[in-house]
Amino acid sequence: MSNSLPRLFKQTNLSHAWAEAFLHIIDNSGKEISPLVVSITDFNDGIPNEDIDIRQSLDQCLVDNGDQKIHTVANTIFPDSLWRRSKCQRHELFERYLKFLPRAKAIKHCKHKNSRGLYFERLIAFGSGPCKGNQLEFIISEYQKRKGVRRSMFQASVFDPGRDHVRSAQLPFPCLQHVSFVPQGETQTLTMNAFYATQQLFNKAYGNYLGLCRLGNFMAKEMGLTFNRMNCFVGVAKLDNITKTSDTLAPVKEACLKALSSKTD
Repeated sequence: MSNSLPRLFKQTNLSHAWAEAFLHIIDNSGKEISPLVVSITDFNDGIPNEDIDIRQSLDQCLVDNGDQKIHTVANTIFPDSLWRRSKCQRHELFERYLKFLPRAKAIKHCKHKNSRGLYFERLIAFGSGPCKGNQLEFIISEYQKRKGVRRSMFQASVFDPGRDHVRSAQLPFPCLQHVSFVPQGETQTLTMNAFYATQQLFNKAYGNYLGLCRLGNFMAKEMGLTFNRMNCFVGVAKLDNITKTSDTLAPVKEACLKALSSKTD
C-alpha cells in the first residue's frame, strides 16, 4: 500500500519494529509501504533488543523459502562475528575482511547474490583506481582529529553511479544507498541514518536493520560515543517473492501478533 506521507514505526525492540511493518502490509491492500521509516532505540551496550520467537520463526520461514537467514544478511552490512571474535583493532578488521572477501563472494549458494559486491566492502573499499578509499576510516579519523568538525562529513555512499547505473530490469544490489552518522556532543551519543531506494521487507529488512545497528554500534565505539538510535528510510518497502497467503508465513504472523499484543496488555 502506498501513501504520500511516511509510515513511521518507532520501537525499542528491533523485532517489534519489523513486525509492525510486516503486519501492516499483511493487513492492508497491496504489497508495499511507500515511504517507510523505521526507528530503533534503547540498545544494550549497542546491541538491539530482539524477540526470539519472531526471529526464529522468520529464520525458519526464510530457510523454507530458500532465502538467506537473518544473520547472513546482517553480515553483508557489518561482519559482527569477525569483529567480536577477533577482538581486533579496526585496522585489523578492515584488513581481515578484505582478505576474506574473495571467499565470501565464492560461496556457492551466495555467489550470484554477492557477484556485484557486499555493503561493507563498499563502505571500506569504495570506488576504483585513485578514488578507492575506506569511507568508515575517514569518518572515524576525522572525528577524532579535532572538535567542531562539520557533521555533513560523516556520511558514506554505497550506490556508485559508475557501476550501478545499468539498464538491467532487476538489480539485486545495492538496495542500501547511503548511510550517515550524527554525533551528539552534549550527550556523547551517535545516531545512524540509512537510506534504501527499495527494500524487500520479507527477505531482507530484518537482517538489514540488524546489520545497520551493528554497524552503528561499531562506529560509535570507534568514535568514543554511545550508540543510541538507528533510523532507516525506505523509498519503497515491498513484500517480494512470497504471497500473503503462503502457509510458511503463518508462524511468523502468529509470533508477531503475540509479541505486539503482549505489549498492549
